[in-house]
Amino acid sequence: GLYVFTPSITSDNGFWYRGTADAIAQNIGFLKKSHEPYVVIASSNAVYKLDYNKVLEYHIEKNADITIVTTDLPDGKVSNYGVVTTNDDGRIVKFEEKPIESDGTLISTGVYVIRRRLLIQLIEQCMEEDRYDIVSDIIQRNKNNRKIYSYKTTDYWRNISTVDGYYNTNMDFLKPEVRNYFFKQLPSIYSKVTDLPPAKYNPGAVVKNSLVASGSIINGTVENSVLFKKVFVGNNCVIKNSIILNDVYLGDNTYIENCIVESRDTIRANTRHVGEDGVKVVIEKNERYAL
Repeated sequence: GLYVFTPSITSDNGFWYRGTADAIAQNIGFLKKSHEPYVVIASSNAVYKLDYNKVLEYHIEKNADITIVTTDLPDGKVSNYGVVTTNDDGRIVKFEEKPIESDGTLISTGVYVIRRRLLIQLIEQCMEEDRYDIVSDIIQRNKNNRKIYSYKTTDYWRNISTVDGYYNTNMDFLKPEVRNYFFKQLPSIYSKVTDLPPAKYNPGAVVKNSLVASGSIINGTVENSVLFKKVFVGNNCVIKNSIILNDVYLGDNTYIENCIVESRDTIRANTRHVGEDGVKVVIEKNERYAL
């Protein structure tokens, strides 16, 4: 089954989740009632495919206490990540959390494998000392006295926790090799299906190198863009290098370039939004009857 543990304030606890370790601590009863020997902790702010069974097999083979899934960062900008250094056996000997400068390019993806009982022990220790973060309060503190190993993946992995990261990852899906990897190579990724009509391209619509989801109606020009479900593109609109999220109405003669348009927005006719020095996030909540 799938259990969702939302943060909540109770008479015994007056805090939201203050970190990954604290989130686990506030739901530690679930771990104690479980019978599985191992726990996989996976971050939710990345796009990737990974067979966790292979990570678990590696974890058991190395007799590791903790295994961290790692990857080489393509652009080398490691200041937002944990930078890992390993020995020849794959054991982590150094872990720098979000360094300003680093010679390393191997980063933690935020995916961990750990024995359930050990996790409970480490989390309870954090609770006693009012510590909340799994990296600084468990990984870094136990780097020398626990066997922490790196499982390196060379497949596609991108972080989407920033605007630029989210934008660039969506743009990656316009590349045939990326779409082929996720949607045609096993195991396949299946998107959520809703009961909507297929995308409709009216006479005069021009669409190039774009992903257009179901429920959308296109009257204008769309180039190098990703359109989510139920997007309406009005007459003479031009959309370039942009991401249009769910249920957006674009009035006639709108020009959008290098932007992310928020869900359920209504963009007035004859307006222009361009990301000049980077990606621009467009948030408009105009009433549609005012167009």
